[in-house]
Amino acid sequence: MRVLKQVLAVAAAGLVGSRAVAAVQDNPWLTLLLGTATAVATLLAYGWVVRRTERREVTELTRAGAGGRIVRGTFVGCAMFAAVVVTIALLGGYHVHGVGSVTGVVGLFGFMAAAAVTEELLFRGLLFRLVEEHLGTWLSLLLTGMLFGLVHLANPDATVWGATAITVEAGFLLAACYAATRTLWVPIGLHFGWNFAAAGIFSVVVSGNGESQGLLDATMSGPTLLTGGDFGPEASLCTVLAGLALTVVFLGLAHRRGHIVPRRRPVDAPTADVTVS
Repeated sequence: MRVLKQVLAVAAAGLVGSRAVAAVQDNPWLTLLLGTATAVATLLAYGWVVRRTERREVTELTRAGAGGRIVRGTFVGCAMFAAVVVTIALLGGYHVHGVGSVTGVVGLFGFMAAAAVTEELLFRGLLFRLVEEHLGTWLSLLLTGMLFGLVHLANPDATVWGATAITVEAGFLLAACYAATRTLWVPIGLHFGWNFAAAGIFSVVVSGNGESQGLLDATMSGPTLLTGGDFGPEASLCTVLAGLALTVVFLGLAHRRGHIVPRRRPVDAPTADVTVS
């Protein structure tokens, strides 16, 4: 019941906000405003429902140092995607033709902020964290990462390979990031930086959701294994390898910091003493 209440509260705030953002998507400034408002609303919903149902301080969203953690996560996400795009470009799969839509960048900022915050609160703040309490870090990473990939099958140009790639490079990576830092601010920043760099800067397809009009006017061409095809660069082998490498780095940090939670072992049932007289 606790999990259901938490998921419903966060999902409801995210759903209402996403509907509002979708209704004004042709207006970049309103999209920025409502996207930012959605991010704030879901954060408030998460904090409220966790405090109410778990009766504790929401340490994973502590305000102290939040700004710096978001910036660091955003930098890592942007840098990782930039490295992937540069690699694809060097292999002949990404081509820049000029400057794209500056106003489009504004709207995409708000849209990606809402999406990143909502998804991280649901998948890492709730699902990963709560599953980890019972099954430990490794199984929780595996199960929630796979679920994160599966939900992307609902996207317009989704493929089984694309969902598998998302599982590895995002589902596993973001869970490992949370395990290493034990704060949601860094994975939120990483998720946002990744998506914003993809759509808002490099103007590529994000998770099979169609073309983006960002800062650069660019196109992709070449083998699907290189470019990701209609699903976008997230289905590129380059991205999978980059995500896997960073996942290993974060898991190494989690291990060194003592943040790996072991699987909870069942408590043996007590046996009654029987005295024969």
